[in-house]
Amino acid sequence: MNYNEFCDFFSKNIELNNIVIDFNNEELNELYIYMRELLKWNNMINVTSISNEKEFIIKHYIDSLLINKYLINSNKIIDIGTGGGFPGIPLKIINKEKKFTLIDSVNKKLNVIREICKSLELKDIEIIHSRAEELAINKEYRQRYDIAVTRAVSKISTIVEYMLPFLKIGGTAICMKGPNFEQELKEAKNAIKVLGGVIENVDTLFEYYDGKKIVRNIIIISKIKNTPNNFPRGNGKPLKNPIV
Repeated sequence: MNYNEFCDFFSKNIELNNIVIDFNNEELNELYIYMRELLKWNNMINVTSISNEKEFIIKHYIDSLLINKYLINSNKIIDIGTGGGFPGIPLKIINKEKKFTLIDSVNKKLNVIREICKSLELKDIEIIHSRAEELAINKEYRQRYDIAVTRAVSKISTIVEYMLPFLKIGGTAICMKGPNFEQELKEAKNAIKVLGGVIENVDTLFEYYDGKKIVRNIIIISKIKNTPNNFPRGNGKPLKNPIV
């Protein structure tokens, strides 16, 4: 896919998915380069399971940019479990004025992201190799962020224990989930309360790919009080034994 083909397919799908963003030529070029370089690295290191360019645009770029509207009044954003840089990198490219922190426990993926971000000369972006439960107890990162985002596949009751400790009071956790989330959210209500949060809203959005409609539920959780110091728990406890 050349640059013009990328711009055409990307623009059509931005419009189809009702994403209201005015992209300039610099941003489009950076998105194209990031995709091209990440897929090139992917031939050597397993950074993403998606190798088809059109699928990459839909499932990585469009999916990430669906939540851009929630970042309007924020300055510091943390992307937890960023993997190949999603949703953090696409959001950073179109929000140059905001500060982003991307964390993941798999350093080989982060090394690829660092290399590409360096070539793109992206500023105000910090890429950290760490587990969320370890970084969240560090005073430099705990309760420092306006927004925490994740596309992690863990249950909501697990995810919130990783996310809420990073947020300031008044901050927002944005959890991106598929169609079957209601029972997960019900089971996570007490965890959210214990960790200092409250469910603000659930927005149901749709993505379109290859003629199919894909449901995306955006769960918005507001931080209303400090997270107790004994959270998050270590040794994989948020995953093995979620708060009930």
